[in-house]
Amino acid sequence: MKYFFLLKKTIPFLLVLLFFSCKPRAEVVYYQNIDGLAKASQSNSYEIKIQPDDLLTIIVSADDPETAIPFNLSTVSVSSASSMSAARGQETMQSYLVDSNGMIDFPVLGKLKVGGLTRSEVLQLFKDKISKYIKNPIINLRIMNFKVSVQGEVTLPGTYNVASERITLIEAISMAKDLTIYGKRDNILVIREVNGVKSYNRVDITKADFINSPFYYLAQNDVVYVEPNKTRINGAAVGANTGVLISITSLLITVITLIITASN
Repeated sequence: MKYFFLLKKTIPFLLVLLFFSCKPRAEVVYYQNIDGLAKASQSNSYEIKIQPDDLLTIIVSADDPETAIPFNLSTVSVSSASSMSAARGQETMQSYLVDSNGMIDFPVLGKLKVGGLTRSEVLQLFKDKISKYIKNPIINLRIMNFKVSVQGEVTLPGTYNVASERITLIEAISMAKDLTIYGKRDNILVIREVNGVKSYNRVDITKADFINSPFYYLAQNDVVYVEPNKTRINGAAVGANTGVLISITSLLITVITLIITASN
């Protein structure tokens, strides 16, 4: 009888743990109200702006390649061969670092203010200025150090380089292998710095209308932070021994059950 009494006392405790460990659908599922959005949603025309410390590669092309040469500086990186004493040189295009004032020093054109301009505005600026020297110039611009950071309750937190210069919040979370079950999906923090001024916004990805938010598309150097939910916080407060305690309790119930079965 004493084994039965112990079993009777332990089972409600485990049922309570099971109840509180279950997450309601509203806290876990993404895009819950997407069916209620308009079928033709408003297009998000967000475009990144050039910021200080951006590293730019700018290539000028023309129908006559000779005329574009003065605008395309190149550098040679030298590396020593492992099996040979000779050194090998590889030619690469010159990159331009945007200084703290948003300026770059470009050949022929000199100092140019690009900080705070969108990519389209920078391309138009170069086209207008270079058209004085070249007929119908083609300008190619790329940010070489575009990156975002994802922190908090995700499977693989870290800083991720972005080759396309256009990434959504969901894509960044996917690069971090999605949120853990302990991440708060209705309160994701996005920290952004524009012209030295930091701003932040909290995004609820359980509601589909966040796709129209200005923070749906991320900018270079954005930081995404996923806050832990109450289960994670409470678990951290109790300590790592909770899982061991639950395992021991489960084992104890199994042993008691076997004893009761054998005694009958």
